Amino acid sequence: MQAITLSGNELQFQADRQAPDLQTGEVFVDISLAGICETDLQLIQGYMGFSGVLGHEFVGVARSGQFADQRVVGEINCSCHQCDTCQAGRPTHCPNRTVIGIDRHDGAFATTLAVPERNLHRVPDQISDRQAVFAEPLAAAFEITEQVTVTPNDRVAVLGDGRLALMCSQVLANCSGNVTVFGKHAAKLRRFTERGVSTEALQGTLPSNVPANAFDLVVDCTGSTTGLPMALQMVRPRGTVIMKTTVAGQHEQSLAAIVIDEINLLGSRCGPFDQALDAIAKGHINLDDLITDSFALSDYQAAFEAAKHADSFKVIFEIA
Repeated sequence: MQAITLSGNELQFQADRQAPDLQTGEVFVDISLAGICETDLQLIQGYMGFSGVLGHEFVGVARSGQFADQRVVGEINCSCHQCDTCQAGRPTHCPNRTVIGIDRHDGAFATTLAVPERNLHRVPDQISDRQAVFAEPLAAAFEITEQVTVTPNDRVAVLGDGRLALMCSQVLANCSGNVTVFGKHAAKLRRFTERGVSTEALQGTLPSNVPANAFDLVVDCTGSTTGLPMALQMVRPRGTVIMKTTVAGQHEQSLAAIVIDEINLLGSRCGPFDQALDAIAKGHINLDDLITDSFALSDYQAAFEAAKHADSFKVIFEIA
């Protein structure tokens, strides 16, 4: 099979990589589309020390099982479902888990992916492949509303103007009428305003017209170590900061403000696929015109360069 692999910090295209071995409960999925996300870029920089086939945002066709010959997307945590953590209802935190394209499990930048059948979700007919490829990050956005209650009057800030920030801002705008996105790239921010979300341009510091401690909830989607210090500056005492950022770099942040202002700091990652697919099918989330570049797997170098470009939004591999 064809695949894009990571070893150390080096990417490689393999035209004849051996297909993965199926583990108990797994099925093969023939990948149609797979998306590059910020986590992939961080993995290349050394995050998690991953080695293998990259990629965890995908839509494809299952070869066998209950979804045989149907389009599917898939959750990325491959858990044992036997340990105390899994039995307690926290399988995404299973100590025995592997994670597709991130931790000891080959990913979706390949013609074929082996994935636990229980991780798969059928894609409704009214959802296109180019919408379905966003199911994983959109599910991660819905995880915020699983973790905290967002009311119509809450003042919400989203830091970052990339793909995940767009998902989070739309999910949160369906809960609160006071959502503002802060970002550095005018071309990207236009996508937010086109969807009715208020924006503020950042030049490295908080705009002078935005008072400190002004927000009840701040969501960090920057993909940078600069996000948390700004989030702590923006959130009110006893407010909540949601961390969606994973980076290879180290945070150098005093924690005094968290204690003094009694700030709730929550990590947040994977979320409910059923809510994401339902929202796409019902048109509650606008995913139009988000894909700016498409590449074949063999054009991996150009694809990853495009994904790092400031004016790029979503880069995908067209595989099948």
